[in-house]
Amino acid sequence: MAIVAKAGASFTPCPAGSHIATCIDVVDLGIVKSTYSGKTKSQHKVNVIWQIAERRDDGKYFQPRKRYTLSLHEKASLRKDLESWRGRPFNEAELEGFDLEALIGVPCMLSVVQQAQNGTIYANVTAIMRLPKGVAPIDVDPSYVRVQDRPADEPGGVSEGPDIGEWTPSYDDVPF
Repeated sequence: MAIVAKAGASFTPCPAGSHIATCIDVVDLGIVKSTYSGKTKSQHKVNVIWQIAERRDDGKYFQPRKRYTLSLHEKASLRKDLESWRGRPFNEAELEGFDLEALIGVPCMLSVVQQAQNGTIYANVTAIMRLPKGVAPIDVDPSYVRVQDRPADEPGGVSEGPDIGEWTPSYDDVPF
């Protein structure tokens, strides 16, 4: 199948500010090469994707995301953000291995900052916090299909077909 790129595609970044959000997907990007300060290294990366209540001009929900190195090292951004989201640090047993799929369906507060780079505005998730008590989570779009469950011929699809299970979000006790 052809992969076709087109000029002139428009992209509206997620609005800046604080948003009630729910994690809707965790995408394993595999080993990704990156260059920083002239040094190239390969690291296992993941994207965490949320949905906020605001909609784009086309009626779809904004879905801010953040890319992480798959690490719970004490200096890792993933660990810092998860501990902020959980409202507590990881214990030694949890640091032995944490399944990121436990994040799916978990609400939070996101802080999004818009930044310009090379003439393009990007929306960057800069903070993730536990949803305050008494604040209701958003209703997520039930038509969202996880990247891993999309048909191979769809953009971003990697499997034979969707398997959309039922889930009920709970925000009283963070399950991770």
